[in-house]
Amino acid sequence: MKISKILENFGIKEVNESISTGREWITAVGSETIPVTSPVDGKTMASVVYATESEYNHVIKKAQEGFEVWRKMPAPKRGDIIRKLGNKLRIKKRELGYLVSYETGKSLQEGLGEVQEMIDICDFAVGLSRQLYGLTIQSERSEHRMMEQWHPLGLVGIISAFNFPVAVWSWNAILAAVCGDVVIWKPSEKAPLSAIACQQIVGEILIENDLPEGIFNLINGDYRMGEMLAKDTQIPLISATGSTRMGKRVGQLVGARLGKPLLELGGNNAVIISNNSDLKNALQAVVFGSIGTCGQRCTSTRRVIIHEEVYDKFKNLLINAYKQLKIGDPLDESNHMGPLIDTQAVETYTSALAEAENQGGRIIYGGKPLSGKGYESGCYVEPAIVEAGNHLAIVQEETFAPILYLMKYSRIEEAIAMQNDVKQGLSSSIFSNDFRETEYFLSYSGSDCGIANVNIGTSGAEIGGAFGGEKETGGGRESGSDAWKNYMRRQTNTVNFGTDLPLAQGIKFEL
Repeated sequence: MKISKILENFGIKEVNESISTGREWITAVGSETIPVTSPVDGKTMASVVYATESEYNHVIKKAQEGFEVWRKMPAPKRGDIIRKLGNKLRIKKRELGYLVSYETGKSLQEGLGEVQEMIDICDFAVGLSRQLYGLTIQSERSEHRMMEQWHPLGLVGIISAFNFPVAVWSWNAILAAVCGDVVIWKPSEKAPLSAIACQQIVGEILIENDLPEGIFNLINGDYRMGEMLAKDTQIPLISATGSTRMGKRVGQLVGARLGKPLLELGGNNAVIISNNSDLKNALQAVVFGSIGTCGQRCTSTRRVIIHEEVYDKFKNLLINAYKQLKIGDPLDESNHMGPLIDTQAVETYTSALAEAENQGGRIIYGGKPLSGKGYESGCYVEPAIVEAGNHLAIVQEETFAPILYLMKYSRIEEAIAMQNDVKQGLSSSIFSNDFRETEYFLSYSGSDCGIANVNIGTSGAEIGGAFGGEKETGGGRESGSDAWKNYMRRQTNTVNFGTDLPLAQGIKFEL
């Protein structure tokens, strides 16, 4: 499959207008034109034109107009539009997955899996469109009825990251759309072409179903465009996925205007390996968790906390598994790991490893950038295994790279304390066949993360569950369960169908 043909099929040209209101593409006159380079081979794929404030204002205007139409459409009819989008994604899955892999460097299997997540969330949203349930509440007053309703929130801003350039948008955009909202998407400046391809697909659905502009909007730009969204009082909710540093800035700007921030930020995820665990399954989970997407997932496994009785055995199994990994072109399905997103990420990787050694850690495998044939982009590295204490400053930070820290424990309480003793709280995992250990891990005294898994790894989540974490991970929840409530406003209604006007709490007031 040739990338040039895929780009052509998605309407992506050498230089692209990258601002869209669904049915219309807008040219940003006199703005920056930014080349998009693949980390796979270092080749320039295309260029995008960044939006200016003028295009931004045009998009917001169209979004407001689109909302007035979309919000009035019955939710099941909105669900039917999303069903058609899911079917279109099924047809485009191979091409879009290939584009995602080539633009970001993740393996083709992961690229295809990301598009499947989009399809799955469409299916989930179709069912949700016939639910969106409120409550009936018992009133303390005679001949009164109380209930809750959920109404569309309005405009929803989505700021997404490069590592999941299409799936995380869909978690937010698809649910928001079924809820009656319209969305303005600012994708990562490191992966704008996948976003343009998605917008082309959405545009086809809008045209085929005679829907107006402004329901799904795309606006490319750098951090300044993100700040524009975050400051805009016309946008009730901003969903931002990315680093903790970015999230703090978005939260500050949105909070200053009393808007709603939905933050899904960094992780420093640990797997606990009990002396009662299935080491074969644990090994597979840890290896995939640490090298999947080249360690650039927010749920990537960063730390492995191993019982002292099996520490040496598991360490040797891990080193032997790493020696068998094939690193190279991620579109070659025989390879396990592709490149980091860019050369800046490689610098961050090498700096983190140098800092780990300076702080007393010991690299026991890997730790070097790769060069030569097949690695010309300068974005390929060896996955690294480091023996290090949990207290080291570098271990306490999230490094978006395939660096795995190993540490020992003797008691389950100690292991859980080590796991929790970081600033982030996204994903966690324990491998154990001891019922008491696993139940303790899941109890109020156990993991403090938003995701706590037993006998599976930290990385990879089904769309049916709410996704997100605590502490510096931001506290947000996206995707399944009742995460749809983020995109709606709650309204409490009380109806008096009697002939008197009693007050709550038995208060007497007479004229």
